[in-house]
Amino acid sequence: MESPRIQIGAGGQASLSRRLPSHCVSTSRPTEETRELERQLRRSGLHSVCEEARCPNRAECWARGHVTFMLLGSVCTRACRFCAVATGLPASGPDPGEPGRVARVAAELGLSHVVVTSVNRDDLPDGGASQFAATIRAIRQRRPQASVEVLTPDFQGDREAVAQVCEAAPDVYNHNVETVPRLYRRVRPGASFERSRAVLAHAKQLRPAAVVKSGFMVGLGESFEEAVALIKALRETGVDFVTIGQYLRPSRQHLPVERYWHPEEFDALAREGRALGIAQVASGPLVRSSYHAHASFEAIRRPPAERTQV
Repeated sequence: MESPRIQIGAGGQASLSRRLPSHCVSTSRPTEETRELERQLRRSGLHSVCEEARCPNRAECWARGHVTFMLLGSVCTRACRFCAVATGLPASGPDPGEPGRVARVAAELGLSHVVVTSVNRDDLPDGGASQFAATIRAIRQRRPQASVEVLTPDFQGDREAVAQVCEAAPDVYNHNVETVPRLYRRVRPGASFERSRAVLAHAKQLRPAAVVKSGFMVGLGESFEEAVALIKALRETGVDFVTIGQYLRPSRQHLPVERYWHPEEFDALAREGRALGIAQVASGPLVRSSYHAHASFEAIRRPPAERTQV
């Protein structure tokens, strides 16, 4: 029996597999620009999901100066079985200076589209919603010409927490469902599909003019039909933009990859999504929530006849 190999992609993505398909490996490599961005984050005391989640696109995005800021530390209170982010009880509460530092670095990088996410903070009364709101406002003040995208946790279904983020008026409200409903107990034991769906529906209700976005992975044991049914459910919830990518196993402690989907299958899912009425679908092996986020946001704001899929 062939022994497993650990493949390390650009940006530090580790994936345990017998043989990682070539279409699941980024060809980008770290440069001096990416190393300087890393130093800039360290100097500012900031975290990025690009690093903590071992994103395969980190080198490519960072070479362009694009980064997804991660609020509220680097320790998550949940233990999703697909995620590389550290799990445990965070040692401290929200850092009041963090929103301002995110805004300052976004301005220094000249970002036109700022993407902000966080770890789950189920230990906080509002799940960290106030930190999202403060960060959006700080970015608006420091970088008023930039659009702002948030990728939030489910806040344990707290509608007031969702409202608090929406009141700060993000241009894009993203919350990922991650997988098909049947696999939630195995993949996201601390989450609920219906709860995540309710978060998205509430965000759309509160911010009808904003883009509501969600994403999920394939390769965890779902069927093509289940993936299409999930896209349909997201469309019925009011989601405008769906991202679909291949799950890559971060370590032996995480769920194994059940199957590597072919690029043609990702294309087929994109066609299904558009046929169902999703305005923008980003579907591909290395697609992640904030991959080419600005280009996709600009595309979705165009009239349908002029819209391009990124």
